[in-house]
Amino acid sequence: MEEANQSVASEFIFNGLCDSRNLQKFLLLTFSALYLMTILGNLFIVFLIITDSHLHSPMYFLLANLSFVDFCLSSVTTPKLTTDFLKDNKTISFEGCISQILCVHFFGGGEMVLLVSMAYDRYVAICKPLHYSSIMNRQKCIWLVLTSWIIGFVHATSQLAMILDLPFCGPRIVDSFFCDIPLVIKLACMDTHTLRLLINADSAVLATTCFILLLISYTYILVTIRLSSKDGASKALSTCTSHITVVVLFFGPCIFTYLWPPSITWVDKFLAVFYTVITPLLNPAIYTLRNKEIKNAIKRLIH
Repeated sequence: MEEANQSVASEFIFNGLCDSRNLQKFLLLTFSALYLMTILGNLFIVFLIITDSHLHSPMYFLLANLSFVDFCLSSVTTPKLTTDFLKDNKTISFEGCISQILCVHFFGGGEMVLLVSMAYDRYVAICKPLHYSSIMNRQKCIWLVLTSWIIGFVHATSQLAMILDLPFCGPRIVDSFFCDIPLVIKLACMDTHTLRLLINADSAVLATTCFILLLISYTYILVTIRLSSKDGASKALSTCTSHITVVVLFFGPCIFTYLWPPSITWVDKFLAVFYTVITPLLNPAIYTLRNKEIKNAIKRLIH
């Protein structure tokens, strides 16, 4: 039986986004362009923050790390999605599937914690401005980033540990364009109801904890902004609007994906595309378009 399981689970087949060959050709060009813009946009922000001394502050150090994580998260799924548009048989090895699951949860979990760190940075800057430099020192910034990577890794490995030894002896078709846990465990030839609850609880604890911390931080920030002077409040509100927009874009699809079970196929695929392809592309655009210091840094680079 073990040999049969190993042979059946040697690879999985993706249904992909659609069946139409003409539409797949169009999507090939579209997603190739989106991925190229994601790479260039995020790596450009990282490069800009590293090279421009005016951006050597805690907020931009965290932003550079966010851009790097977005680049990594997009690179886990988008290249495979793009190349699969050229294939009739969209397969992935068992090891490749496990790697996708590990990396998506590693970078996704890490990004959640990193967004909380960015909210904490803004909380200190706006609510405790006189103590900002002493609280958000270099060591604290490094620890915040390391914490996001560690929690992301622990979250990913805990998710992976629950599915690694599942027996797959039924159909191998994953109704998506990448290996995501809710869809993969449906293929196991055993009752996975309890396992699904544990996996969803694991993701929900991390997502809910981060989301509550974000709500508390930005509530304090917005109240403080409302009570502060008009000039300082305007700049602070502009910065926080960018942060809040990114939080909503990232957490929205994640909440729908993991707190509601897969039901409507096209909705699930749209949400998967949104948080693995669109959000990593939008983040650099949001921060660049709304941030005056980033705009000034681009001007200095050009001139």
